[in-house]
Parts: sequence; C-alpha cells; structure tokens
Amino acid sequence: MSNVLIIGAGGVGRVVAFKCAQVTEVFSNIMLASRTVSKCEAIARDVYDSLEVSIRTSKVDADNVPELVSLIKEFKPAIVINVALPYQDLHIMDACLETGVHYLDTANYEPLDEAKFEYKWQWAYQERFEKAGLIAVLGCGFDPGVTSIFTARAAKHHFDEMHFLDIVDCNGGDHGKAFATNFNPEINIREVTQKGKYFENGQWIETEPHEIHRMLNYPNIGAKNSYLIYHEELESLVKNYPSLKRARFWMTFGEEYLTHLRVIQNIGMGSIEPINYEGKEIVPLQFLKAVLPNPGELGENYEGETSIGCRIKGVKDGKEKTYYIYNNCQHQNAFKETGAQGVSFTTGVPAMIGAMMVLTNQWTGKGVFNVEEFNPDPFLEKMVEFGLPWHEQVDVNLELD
Repeated sequence: MSNVLIIGAGGVGRVVAFKCAQVTEVFSNIMLASRTVSKCEAIARDVYDSLEVSIRTSKVDADNVPELVSLIKEFKPAIVINVALPYQDLHIMDACLETGVHYLDTANYEPLDEAKFEYKWQWAYQERFEKAGLIAVLGCGFDPGVTSIFTARAAKHHFDEMHFLDIVDCNGGDHGKAFATNFNPEINIREVTQKGKYFENGQWIETEPHEIHRMLNYPNIGAKNSYLIYHEELESLVKNYPSLKRARFWMTFGEEYLTHLRVIQNIGMGSIEPINYEGKEIVPLQFLKAVLPNPGELGENYEGETSIGCRIKGVKDGKEKTYYIYNNCQHQNAFKETGAQGVSFTTGVPAMIGAMMVLTNQWTGKGVFNVEEFNPDPFLEKMVEFGLPWHEQVDVNLELD
C-alpha cells in the first residue's frame, strides 16, 4: 500500500481521485492538491459521499518547485500523478527528482509562450531519473496513453511488422452548449488550431490546420467528418516502432465547432501573445478560457459517447493484416459514476491504472518512459475492470488508404 499525490483538480483530477479511492489496497492514502483548494475539497466530499473513502486536500502552486517539494516531503507519496497544466510538467518532475518520488502525467510538456508539442524537454530528464532510480511515465491518459498501449498490444500479439497506423478519435456526444471544449480550453484550442503534421517514409509532413479530412465510421456512432491533426504520441510511436511507414492522427469536429474556432482566431481571441488592456497585460486565449464553459461542469447534460482507437495495417507471418482496436465510453455513465464527462473519464482512468502498474511492479524501470515501452497486457486487463472495455477487429476495412 502506498501514498499517492494527485496534482490538479479539474475534471481529470476528479476522475483520478474517484478511481484511486476504489483501490485502497494499492492507494492507501490519497491527497488531492491544486492552486484552488476549494475545488479539491469539493471533489473530496463527493468521493466520501460515494465511496466512504477520505481524501486529504492541500493548496499547492505547481509552478513553484520549493512549494511542491515541501508538500511532497510532508505527505511522502510513492508516486505523483500530474493532471495539472502541461506547462507545469517540468516543475513537477524537478520536485519528484528532489524528493525521490516516481512521476506520471497525461500530456507532454509545452512552453507557455509557444504552442509546440514535443517530448524533447521531458526525454532530456532520462539520465537524471535513471541515476535517481526513479521512473517517470509520460502520457498516460487516453490519447496519448491508451492509444499507445493499444499500439503496443498490436505489435506484441498481432503483427511481425506494423506499417500504417491511424489513431482515430471521435466524440459523438452533445453537451448542449453553443461552444465548449472538453478539456482545458487554453490547451484544447492551442492543440486543434496548430498546423497538422503526420509521419510518412521517414519524414514529418506539415499541413494547414484542418486541411485534410475524411468521413470515417465509428462503432455505435456512425459516420463523422475526421480531420488530420498532429498529436504528441505520434512522436514516440514512430521512434519506438521503426517499421512504421506512416502514422497519422484523426479527430472529429462538428461544423458549428469549427465555425466558432475560425471566429475566435479571426478576431484574435486565440492568440497567446500578451496585449495591454486598460494598463494590464492579458493573454487573449487565457481571457477566453475564463468566459467559456468549464469542461468539468459539462457532464450533467452530456449525452452520447466517445470512440477512440487505432487502425493498423501491417504484416503477420508474411501476409498482410488489418487490425482495429478501440474503446467507446458513454458520457452519461461517466457522469453517473464520477460526476465528470466522458473525455475526463477516459483520461483519468488510465492515469490511475498507470500509477497502479508502477506501484504493483507491473511496470518497472529507471528513467523516462512512454507507455508503449511497457507490457500492455496487465494495463489492458485493468481497463476492463475499471470501466473502459476495449474491442478489437481483425482483417476489416480500415477506411483509410
């Protein structure tokens, strides 16, 4: 049994707290910490009302390494689950190194002043974590996270060589809002408005935002327009699976969402460059975040489901093979269990399972790891147990060239 510290009290932090509280034989003491301690306290009350498990709460500024170090030394967790902002990843990794604690996150580091998604900053910590005898698990949400573990399962059980990988992410739900993002608006808008990028024949090919799109069919949802965007797990997957000739990521967007997005960009509200407003410096995108609906509060009226998976083509025993592995998650079920919508649920459950894998020695090592570098089998077994059942289809039409 081990102490676990969760940093971040948004929708994902809520799910992680609920799920850790369901496994007290692994997570004997749970602390939830955030800059806004009232959010932590509200989640802790809900967890106790639902599961009769007490969670400690604390205020912490994840940008302040000494403050993080002080909290970690006081609580003595075996692992820190970082579901704060991606800008804060390196601060939390520094604090874990200073205190001798394992680390896990759900999204790679990105600089506050530039919408740039790369693992180089975190991969640079390899030697320091290795020397400290610690493990840092990167990108253990759904995408990145489960999509990479799905790929690892495909490589282990279904292919001698994987040649073509398409990660497909569909949110077929409806929250009833004119415009809202399913996770932190600042991060979400930065992600989906950057240029697209995919890997082919050993090089990265850049596209204009939303330039390439296909109509794809998703289980239980149907046909949805899917747009090629860049997503961080592609970087590690092509590195760890060099047989891949092409790797792409597709995400569904509705026309109304894209229209709002274009307006936001056209009027400058998507900018991350500071401006002066009445003598005060503000960042337009951060101001927009403050007025948009809180993603953590979308769940109550959210209907429909998500469908996220990997469509892979390669070779097994000298023959061509196609493979599709995916999970569907209903927003209503997620909210009923945790008070969070499906996108938060699909991110938070894998984060808890990843921490469980480390603490039960299913995943071991010293250094910095992406999740596809571990054994996928025990993780995928726990996914079914904790509410994210997955399905696979062999030799099917992948709908992608």
